[in-house]
Amino acid sequence: MKSLKVNKENTKNILNDLLKRSPNNYDSYAGKVQVILDDVKEKGDEALFGYTEQFDKCHLTADTVLVTKEEIQAAYEKVDASLVEIIRKALVNIRTYHEKQKQYSWFDSQPNGTILGQKVTPLSSVGVYVPGGKAAYPSSVLMNIVPAKVAGVEKIVMVTPPDKNGEVTPATLVAANEAGATHVYKVGGAQAIAALAYGTESIEKVDKIVGPGNIYVALAKKAVYGHVSIDSIAGPSEILVLADETANPRFVAADLLSQAEHDELASAILVTTCPELAKKVEQEIEGFLQTLSRADIIRKSLDNFGYILVADTMEEAIEITNNIASEHLEVVTKDPFEVMTKIKNAGAIFLGSYSSEPLGDYFAGPNHVLPTNGTAKFFSPLSVDDFIKKSSIIYYSREALQPLHNDIETFAQAERLTAHANSIAVRFEEEE
Repeated sequence: MKSLKVNKENTKNILNDLLKRSPNNYDSYAGKVQVILDDVKEKGDEALFGYTEQFDKCHLTADTVLVTKEEIQAAYEKVDASLVEIIRKALVNIRTYHEKQKQYSWFDSQPNGTILGQKVTPLSSVGVYVPGGKAAYPSSVLMNIVPAKVAGVEKIVMVTPPDKNGEVTPATLVAANEAGATHVYKVGGAQAIAALAYGTESIEKVDKIVGPGNIYVALAKKAVYGHVSIDSIAGPSEILVLADETANPRFVAADLLSQAEHDELASAILVTTCPELAKKVEQEIEGFLQTLSRADIIRKSLDNFGYILVADTMEEAIEITNNIASEHLEVVTKDPFEVMTKIKNAGAIFLGSYSSEPLGDYFAGPNHVLPTNGTAKFFSPLSVDDFIKKSSIIYYSREALQPLHNDIETFAQAERLTAHANSIAVRFEEEE
């Protein structure tokens, strides 16, 4: 990890360094992705199954692409019963949290004959992308499906790549069934995104696509945006721990490594006002690296995008924290709630020594699909809001419109939109 003193120049360099990890910097792959998208759009199942055979070494047909009830039942037999029970416990917390996000239609009626309002409608269909193979994360299945289910989405389609035998990761299937997926298809990669965006003979087009994936999936989602909605273009994982002298260095080190193990592009940053804590955290990190199974990945992550930043004051520490706008932010200070009020930019905020980031990944309830690469400055975590749409409601009686019509006509004429003005004027022609 790079140890630096907090100043404007270092802050600028760190931000530029972190932005190198953005999927937007991998446009060299875009051409390959576009070929796949166009092919599936034009040829449907033929291309979809062809790419599945090419990339996943699995032969699919229209009869085998959809996961059956029997396959789901078989998955339960392969997953340890204790894990199934944990998934169900996590589901309760995740569902309870997201139910508090629900929005409802509202109407405001006035005595003068006007009714204004907002109609909230769930999306009709959503596609959820789930990585397969070694990158199987049943927790992400829950986080992507539950808010859609709570929002009232009727059709929730999950796609995930199969192995060469045409089987889907059992824990992924169990999580999908428990969360409420209505369809699960054995396809992955950019070709799966194309199927969800354009539709094929076997897979119907959806309204929105959510879920994480590799660079091909990320660029495919970016390319189909407009044909469908998407959640975001997710970048590599990141954590920032904001700590003072009261923090436990062993806890801080463990939490930093919890994200660094994701991949070599992950970012782990400590911002502290205590130089002594900074040194102790470095020592603890070295100790952990002697025993952790993904130590090689962690070392590369820390070498590339790991920082220990020492600030003179907490105000300076908070300022750089807001500038970085990390996906995950842990506040481990004497009064984390007071510090939290000054945080403007973060995907998820964890307060205190015992609110470790993995608590949010798996169990607490808030969504772990979060904005990355500084986009927490303007994006929010995945939520029920992502699976609804809103329509404005306007009703005016003649009596309500009558005293306003001249003003509206004048406004329209000022914009030289005479048909707009006429649309109002014709309703009061008899008054001329």
